[in-house]
Amino acid sequence: MTIPFAWNLITAGYVEQTIPGVIISIIGLLLFGKLLEPLWGTKELSKFVFIVNFSTSMCVFVTAIAVYYVTQQESYLYTPLSGFYGVLSGLLVGIKQLMPEMELNLFVLKIKGKWIPSLIALISVVVSFFMKDLVSYLPVILFGIYMSWIYLRYFQKRLETGLKGDPSEEFSFSSFFPAILRPVLDPIATIFHRLLCGRSDRADRGQTLETSSLPGSDSTEANRRRERGQRALEQRLAEKLAAVKSTERNRTICRTVQ
Repeated sequence: MTIPFAWNLITAGYVEQTIPGVIISIIGLLLFGKLLEPLWGTKELSKFVFIVNFSTSMCVFVTAIAVYYVTQQESYLYTPLSGFYGVLSGLLVGIKQLMPEMELNLFVLKIKGKWIPSLIALISVVVSFFMKDLVSYLPVILFGIYMSWIYLRYFQKRLETGLKGDPSEEFSFSSFFPAILRPVLDPIATIFHRLLCGRSDRADRGQTLETSSLPGSDSTEANRRRERGQRALEQRLAEKLAAVKSTERNRTICRTVQ
C-alpha cells in the first residue's frame, strides 16, 4: 500500500499493531529520551527520531520488494510492517555513543551502554528463528540500528566544533562486534566509508587545516561527549534523590504536627 501512498514511509513507524507494542514504545521513548534529550536538545532529538524513522522505513520497503523478486513470494509484499522499534534501537545507538560505560539493568544482567545495540540485534536474530510472528520486526530493528549509526557517525552536526559526525574509533562500525571480528570488519567498513563519504572526508580535512585543529581532536571530542553524558546523568540522579528526601522530610513534618 506504500505505492502510491508514499506517506506510509513516515507514518508506519508511529503505528503499532499490538497493545504490548504501544506500551513498549511509550516506555522506551520516555526512558531513552530522558537520557538523550538533555545532551542533544529537544530539536535535535525530534530530528533524530524523524530521520531514523524515515530512513528505516525506506530500507525496509526496498528490502521487502527485493526479497519478493528473489523468492517470488507475495507475502513479502503484503505483510504489514510498522512499529517504533527502529527508532528505539536507534536511541540505544545514541546511548552507546554518549554513555558507553553507563551500566543498564536488563532483568538480572548489568550491561554497559556500548553493548546494548549489539545485544538487541543478536537477540532479535535468534528469536526470529523460533518465533515466526516476530520476523517482521527484525528488519525494522536492524535497519534502525544501522541507519542511526550512519546519521550519528557522518551527519549529526556537533555544536562545539561545527563539524559533522563522530569519527572516533570507539564509535566505528566494528565497535558493535567482538574484538576478534574487527580485523575482518575494519577493511570492509573502510571500503564503504571511502565510497560513501570520501568527499565529506576531504571537506572535513580542509576545514581542519583551516582551523588548525590538533591531532587527536576526534578522540578528545568523543571523551567530552561522554563526560557531558555522565554529568547529565549524575545531575538527574541527584535531582531525583533531592526530591525523594524533600518528600520524606515533608511527611515527617506532617506526622510531627499531627
